[in-house]
Amino acid sequence: MTTLRALALLGAVALPLAGCGGEEEREREPGAIAARSDRAAPETAWLSPTDRTEPAVWLARHAAGGQPVDPSALVALRASLAEARGRFVEDPRMVANRTMQLEAMLAEIRVAESPAALIADLAGVAAASGRRQLYGEMCQHYVTVRRDGHSREAALARLRERYAAQAR
Repeated sequence: MTTLRALALLGAVALPLAGCGGEEEREREPGAIAARSDRAAPETAWLSPTDRTEPAVWLARHAAGGQPVDPSALVALRASLAEARGRFVEDPRMVANRTMQLEAMLAEIRVAESPAALIADLAGVAAASGRRQLYGEMCQHYVTVRRDGHSREAALARLRERYAAQAR
C-alpha cells in the first residue's frame, strides 16, 4: 500500500510538470511563424540561436518600436548585415544581438543611432584593418569613445585609425 501511495504521489507531481514543456513550445511556435513576416510582433531581448527570424527583420522590428516595419529600413539593415558578414567573425544573428546591446549602451549616454548605420559604419572601420574583426569588441570600443564625449564622426575616425594600424 505504501508503494502504491508513493507512486500515486509521484504521478500527481510529475503529471503537471510533464505538461510544462508543451506550453512553452506552443508559446514559441506562433512567434516563429509570425517571424517570417515583416509585420510588427512582440520581440524578445535577444535573437536566440534557435529563432528562425531573419536578423534584419528582428532588428527592424525593434527599431520600429511596435509600429509597422519601414521597408526602406529593412532594406538598409539587410545591406548592412550583408556587408558585415565579410567583415566580422560573428554571424548575422550575433551582429544583430550586439547591435541591440550597443544601442542600449548608447541610449545611456543619450545617443541614438540607427542599427543599419551602426553596422555599416563599424563594417567600414573593419574594412580599414584588412581583416575580419570581432564585432562585439568593436562595439565596446565605439561606445567607450562615444562616452568620452566624441561625436559619431570623431569616434569612427579614431577607430579607423586604430584598426588601420593592423593592416600595416
